[in-house]
Amino acid sequence: MIAKVSRQGYFNAAHRLYRKDWTDEKNQLIFGRCNNPNYHGHNYEIIVSVTGEIDQETGFVIDLKILKQLIKDEVEEAFDHKNLNLDVPEFKDLNPTAENIAVVIYNKLKPKLNDYLDLEITLYETPRNFVSYSGK
Repeated sequence: MIAKVSRQGYFNAAHRLYRKDWTDEKNQLIFGRCNNPNYHGHNYEIIVSVTGEIDQETGFVIDLKILKQLIKDEVEEAFDHKNLNLDVPEFKDLNPTAENIAVVIYNKLKPKLNDYLDLEITLYETPRNFVSYSGK
């Protein structure tokens, strides 16, 4: 039997959407208010979902205590109350869009899971703007 289990996490972070190789005018045209040179922030919500076989001995796909700790260590500690552009090495040369943040989180968590487990990250930048990424 296959099941999907999910755990929610939160972090608050600032970012600026822009490309260093574009002019100020082009950055403003493409990214608008999100291109504020003084940055802006979000209260991000993530949902980390793991899909796999239910272990017949434990009844778990994954122990949620393990998933909770992974989210705390790899996401919340790394991103919470940070300027993503300046403080998070993964975004040194990567525009911290919601899409790219979800991919970075996926890439941080996937190696920590057993190979036979599937992972999906859903990142809410606002209650109405969210993205999902599952490694494809």
